Amino acid sequence: MNKLHVATRAKILSMLCEGASMRSVSRLTDTSINTVSKLLEDAGRICAGFHDVKVRGVKARHVQVDELWSFTGAKQKNVAAMKNPIDGAGDTWTWTAIEADTKLLISHFVGGRDGECAKWFIDDMALRIVTRIQLTSDGHRAYLVAVEGAFGADIDYAMLNKIYGASPESAKGRYSPAECIGCRKERIEGSPNMAHVSTSYAERANLTMRMHNRRFTRLTNAFSKKFVNHAHMVAIYAVWYNWLRIHKTLRITPAMAAGLSETVVDWADIVEAMDADTPAPKRGHYKKRAEEISK
Repeated sequence: MNKLHVATRAKILSMLCEGASMRSVSRLTDTSINTVSKLLEDAGRICAGFHDVKVRGVKARHVQVDELWSFTGAKQKNVAAMKNPIDGAGDTWTWTAIEADTKLLISHFVGGRDGECAKWFIDDMALRIVTRIQLTSDGHRAYLVAVEGAFGADIDYAMLNKIYGASPESAKGRYSPAECIGCRKERIEGSPNMAHVSTSYAERANLTMRMHNRRFTRLTNAFSKKFVNHAHMVAIYAVWYNWLRIHKTLRITPAMAAGLSETVVDWADIVEAMDADTPAPKRGHYKKRAEEISK
């Protein structure tokens, strides 16, 4: 089976995490779009497993959670009118948990914005942390049951409820955001330090995710066409963010800051892990495949 050189595959993955679309990557690297798509799927599976194994035993103090909106195929209001309906079409939410001190992306989950998805996300986050934490979320009520189920009373938890009003700029265009006119901090469980009740780091990390993933870019046709590919890209991004990218403020990677790694990982390491995970073809494989094609 023919494979692209390790350096070429590493370059493709790097470009995908720098905001390039799949078709632009295909053109710039002179590779087939099908090759880029296959690499996205393979790398997504490897990166999801890499994150699952490596991000364990996290000693966190202040954790912030937030949700990032996007959509697959069509926005939710347009799903019913789709000419070619696809599985997973509609609003797609990416849940993220950031450790405020080390900027480590502890957990991520792609799905809806309901209570079941909140439970999956918070349960996964709780399994990765070994210390008592102070948790801050926005006012999304699905967090209440999810956090109670995952942590019980063994947490200091507060909600930051933002109060929005009509923006004076809203008349200029339909995409002008509402103006945040205030915030209300609400203690939910334990004894959270109100000075650390914030979702700023989580929101800033989500902005970085949106800036570095073409499929999150608003008002373009680069949105995800397959739900599973959206999840693959988030998994790839998480590994890049935690293990490959030098954080500008920390001057090391979040994984190094959290004590999970001593060195910076390279995309070549991930590609080599992909190759090692791929089973070697059995004897006679190519002959059998040639016979199938000739029929």
